[in-house]
Amino acid sequence: MSHDVTQTSAADARLDRKKMRKISTASVIGTTVEWYDLFLFGTASALVFNRIFFPELDGAIGTILSFLTFASAYLARMVGAILFGHFGDRLGRKSMLLISLMTMGAATFAIGLVPDYATIGIAAPLLLLLLRLIQGLALGGEWGGAVLMTVEHAPENRRGFFGSMVQIGVPIGTLLANVAFLIVASNLSDEALLSWGWRVPFLLSAVLVAVGIYIRLNIEETPSFKMVRETGAKAKMPFAYLMKRYWKQVILGGVATLSTGSTFTLLVASGVNYGTAELGYSKNMMLWVVMFACLLAFVAIPFFGRLSDRVGRKPIIFAGVVAEALLAFPFFWLLNSGSELMVFVAYGLMMLAFSANYGPIATFLAELFGSKVRYSGLSVSYMLSGLLGSAATPAITVALLAATGQSSSIAWYIMGAAVLSLIALYLLTETRHGDIDALDNTDTVKSSVKAAP
Repeated sequence: MSHDVTQTSAADARLDRKKMRKISTASVIGTTVEWYDLFLFGTASALVFNRIFFPELDGAIGTILSFLTFASAYLARMVGAILFGHFGDRLGRKSMLLISLMTMGAATFAIGLVPDYATIGIAAPLLLLLLRLIQGLALGGEWGGAVLMTVEHAPENRRGFFGSMVQIGVPIGTLLANVAFLIVASNLSDEALLSWGWRVPFLLSAVLVAVGIYIRLNIEETPSFKMVRETGAKAKMPFAYLMKRYWKQVILGGVATLSTGSTFTLLVASGVNYGTAELGYSKNMMLWVVMFACLLAFVAIPFFGRLSDRVGRKPIIFAGVVAEALLAFPFFWLLNSGSELMVFVAYGLMMLAFSANYGPIATFLAELFGSKVRYSGLSVSYMLSGLLGSAATPAITVALLAATGQSSSIAWYIMGAAVLSLIALYLLTETRHGDIDALDNTDTVKSSVKAAP
């Protein structure tokens, strides 16, 4: 009886629209700061880090090492997902969000202070690597908590929309990162940019972090976690419980999201490097292209999130992944055309496909897991996709180009990631009408794959 009363109270707590606006705003601003910090590193990796921290190496090798440093955060993200997921399921969502944001901000600010290779030698890239790992650790806990803050507060018929609001932090953060670099690069000589200008966007992140912390101090814990706490249903070891009960959902959820990370990283990191290093487009032009694509995603992501509330998560995600696969070759044909207008078209089309994929995916993954290990499940599954897809994509694309000299090799890579995602997505059931307050739920795998007992 008490469990039913608690569930009713949790449902009632989601009816306050003013509260939802406040919570979604806090989540978007927080994730925007986190992704700004993360993708600022990606932009710098494509444009300057290879010359600042790996100057004595061949251009392609230096770029690969720069991108591998970029990728290192994805290993740390998995550790962060397990660590923050444990405490997020044990202590609550809100406290973990504050800790993760402060950790990310401190690491990003410190990157702006790291001396270059010419000053301290090999210690420079090692310090860069350490701070990148700390960034990844923080993001591993940030994203899952931010998603749950919105999804666990949202009414059932709008979970897809509010979950997608967290996702727009990615294009906004990326947009801000590129705007920061564009302003710096446009007003400084190449020598000044490499000497000190690149540091400015990293140091300015402290302002964004302060704003994010202030806003997050004023949000409430989620109804679902309150129910877990009040019923005494906390898992003693959330990750161990997760892998015992939900290991198939974790793996399939991670692979289903593989195409998301591969495509987005292609657009914001690999594509920038390919456009400047291989095709001769200017740095500023490529930054403008990325910003245009991010503005498009800002509108498209919540649109597809809302659409998933009407027709289901899987159809929208499935359509987005198929579109990514179909656009893989045309994307490079348009880039290789030599027309700047066609580059904008290529990025716009691929970003729309990505938005259909990415908009509903946060809510879809959250709905795969019971509320008592949802923070761990959501975080680990998503960070697994980053490890499989986003982490290696920049380095792989540079290596493929160096080995083959053909952009078609990258297109095949993107198509391969899409196929794997479609297979995993097929094996997972629709989650739109799932009970977000269920303490434990393993009925999320298609009947052709036996769910964990």
